[in-house]
Amino acid sequence: MAQKGFIRVGFVEKIEPAQLLGDFLGSLGREAGAVTIFTGRIKGNMEGKKVNSLVYEAAEPYSTQSLEKIAREELEKNGLLGIMIYHKKGEAFPGEPVLFIAVASVSRKEAVNGLYTVLERVKHEAYVWKLEKREDGDYWIIGDSKRVPRKER
Repeated sequence: MAQKGFIRVGFVEKIEPAQLLGDFLGSLGREAGAVTIFTGRIKGNMEGKKVNSLVYEAAEPYSTQSLEKIAREELEKNGLLGIMIYHKKGEAFPGEPVLFIAVASVSRKEAVNGLYTVLERVKHEAYVWKLEKREDGDYWIIGDSKRVPRKER
């Protein structure tokens, strides 16, 4: 039986949702009645332009520490049984999974609400920088979908 309140986070070269979900489910005890998951993928088009790739940069160890902080706080605040957050680092291409979040709780309400809160916090608080490479140039993604053209050096 898994201990209550486990956390697993990290930055990896490749996100494999099926494997991560299997690992997460295998870590749960019998008290977990609900599991919610989110898998973020690279979009192929943005603002009517073809996206070639996104490059994710993480400043370690601060980036991993930011994921741990989010997971720990949400686990304690919402009485969750487990949280897993894995984020892609490096270059990713359209259709490729880049973020995996799983949340377990006794009931569905806590799991669904917990997942949403963790996702929003990861998107706004994690130390991750994204450079979107598209057919019309390169753009830094800042906040909620705001794009700033990358200046040439």
